[in-house]
Amino acid sequence: MAKDTKNESNLGETFSRAEQYILDNKKSLTIILAVFVVTILGYVGYQKFIVAPNEIQAEKVMFMAEQNFEKDSLDMAINGKDVAPGFKEIATKYSGTKSGNLAHYYLGICYLKKGMYQEAIESLNAFDGDDEVVAPIAYGGIGDAYSELGKSDDAIKYYLKAANKKKNKFTSPIYLMKAAGAYEDAGKYDDAIKIYQQIRKDYFESQEGRESEKYIARAEGLKK
Repeated sequence: MAKDTKNESNLGETFSRAEQYILDNKKSLTIILAVFVVTILGYVGYQKFIVAPNEIQAEKVMFMAEQNFEKDSLDMAINGKDVAPGFKEIATKYSGTKSGNLAHYYLGICYLKKGMYQEAIESLNAFDGDDEVVAPIAYGGIGDAYSELGKSDDAIKYYLKAANKKKNKFTSPIYLMKAAGAYEDAGKYDDAIKIYQQIRKDYFESQEGRESEKYIARAEGLKK
């Protein structure tokens, strides 16, 4: 009983001290609460009245740029025409939206197709994606750009990133094959063979997997 009385006394003291703290710091706590409420309301308002309308508008303007991309009208896809903006403007004007982010991807692929490799690298690096197909292709595009620039080490790095970003039977063997080819070009045949063996083991049902044996034999021959 004495123990319970002591606990109740301590609990009462704690509440009293808490009440006193609140009274002593009422003004500061009110300011903190007000700032918190304003921050929450500001975020909700920003999402509702700025982000959401921008998302809708960005989706609308992306349509024509995507159409130009599909038709291989790369200059119009990049720069737009008349009132229809291209990926370059969309990526800047609608940054922070899903379409603005995707515009970086399209822009990078356009630059890659036009042979503007440094611009392709910058645009694809600006893309932030986690899609099972698009994200690996973005990394793979960076690898292709570095390969065209003669930077095999960087190309291999990004081909392996592309293969491992979202492992699947479609993109992974393609970029592993490219990595192995880049190793061969650099004279690193043992590394190339390891990659070909990985393709044979993990992706045998893919076209790259079915052809892996001949590439292993070729790399073995080149190594001698």
